[in-house]
Amino acid sequence: MGFEAVKLSSSLSSSTRSILSSATTRPFSLLAQRSLRSSPLKTHLAFCPIRPPPPPPRAASAAAPCGGFGSPGHSRRSFRGGVVAMAAPRSVRKSEEEWQAVLSPEQFHILRQKGTELFFEEGLYNCAGCGTPLYCSTTKFYSGCGWPAFYEGLPGAITCTADPDGMRTEITCAACGGHLGHVFKGEGFPTPTDERHCVNSISLKFLSANSYPS
Repeated sequence: MGFEAVKLSSSLSSSTRSILSSATTRPFSLLAQRSLRSSPLKTHLAFCPIRPPPPPPRAASAAAPCGGFGSPGHSRRSFRGGVVAMAAPRSVRKSEEEWQAVLSPEQFHILRQKGTELFFEEGLYNCAGCGTPLYCSTTKFYSGCGWPAFYEGLPGAITCTADPDGMRTEITCAACGGHLGHVFKGEGFPTPTDERHCVNSISLKFLSANSYPS
């Protein structure tokens, strides 16, 4: 913060003007001492602090039209460095025959006929690469990890190999060598083997028992 000298009288000597000209760069106490020693001042000087002007008010942003971001009741949501955009609703009309052509029988039953997906369905989980059966649905259980979990594979279908670091054991399809995930043992799950085959869902393809060839 600097100081600004305000002249209250016009009858100032040259020495006083010199003092005033340096008022913004020298301490007030030194200026006062010099002024008293140099000449008797017949006027009074008022030193006022110089304050920066306040910042201009920020202009309010205009609301986005049609209920978009920035409008009342809506906010911009940040998602991993980007902005999540909401798609505008649009009407898609197809005949039932056209829907049957693009949907699987299960999808058509649920989406178009208002059916309900079965919580548990018997069948086989095959390798998505070569189609070899790997797991039976009866060995699948809920582990809470987010990936499909099985407590054992079909006999001879799974190959187990220790990772180079020795921390985990990899499981692969015995037929094609495709990576499935990892197996963990001794975690305390109430299963017959106390094993958890943690499998990537994209590595599997489910075949319902109802679709088995007769």
